[in-house]
Amino acid sequence: MGIGTGLAIFFIIWWLVLFVVLPFGLKTQDDDGDVTLGTVSSAPRGAHMVRALIVTTLVAALIFFAYYLAVRVWGIGFHSLPKIFGI
Repeated sequence: MGIGTGLAIFFIIWWLVLFVVLPFGLKTQDDDGDVTLGTVSSAPRGAHMVRALIVTTLVAALIFFAYYLAVRVWGIGFHSLPKIFGI
């Protein structure tokens, strides 16, 4: 796996993890009971993007490390899947 391929795979993992992490810890205006006039009550209360980006990067790095171990160290690849699952 080259550097470009590794970065592309990390970016895909990071992007998917971002959408999993975003809803965690989100407080809506309805939760606080203070809805700003002209907005929906489900609008987020305050920004939490910095924390979400940090958590996303850490989780994506752990998943990428597991992927790297499986592919480069243990040699598990696309062609070994039938052998693993007994197909």
